[in-house]
Amino acid sequence: MPSSKSQQQLPKSQFKHFFKPLSTTFRHMGFAFMSLITIATVSGCSSLGVQGQSPFNVQNYMGTWYEIARLDHSFERGLTHVTAEYALMDSGEVSVLNRGFNPETGEFQEANGKAYLNKADHVGSLRVSFFWPFYGDYKVVDTDYTQYAIVSGNDLDYLWLLAREPEVSDEVIATFEDKASTLGYNINELIYVEQTPRGATP
Repeated sequence: MPSSKSQQQLPKSQFKHFFKPLSTTFRHMGFAFMSLITIATVSGCSSLGVQGQSPFNVQNYMGTWYEIARLDHSFERGLTHVTAEYALMDSGEVSVLNRGFNPETGEFQEANGKAYLNKADHVGSLRVSFFWPFYGDYKVVDTDYTQYAIVSGNDLDYLWLLAREPEVSDEVIATFEDKASTLGYNINELIYVEQTPRGATP
């Protein structure tokens, strides 16, 4: 996988003019899960210094993940039954497909993107883009590949618990909250996402 990629930075003086139309565009698209991380990076937010899991096996991470919990933000607000699907491409990059159900419209919304490993192959630190040429941090802080993954962005506003099944055990929840609290996240602000058992529909 490529270890670096050119990245355009938007001047801070222009960011406020960029953010409003971009937000409106994504709202019209309906769903831009993880685009918020890109915006946070462009705006110059400071890094937490959170490290991706090491060792990390990107092949084992591929497949479908269910969003169990997240911190609230505008791009996913109100969405339920959120999933993320990752697939390794011949180029070495990762294709990303995120889906979420909007109860107001009664329809699923999708966003397509791509990612690449930001560091060595054995570290869970990726760069994700849903809006070329802007890329943002996607850090797999902790995962066992078969049950859960804890994913962070570049500051304390962005955190997710993903799982291979629509429901997880209390033990997984406890591990997630303990890890999040240790990293400095306010676990009282977490939203636990409505999911439907596998095979059912919302």
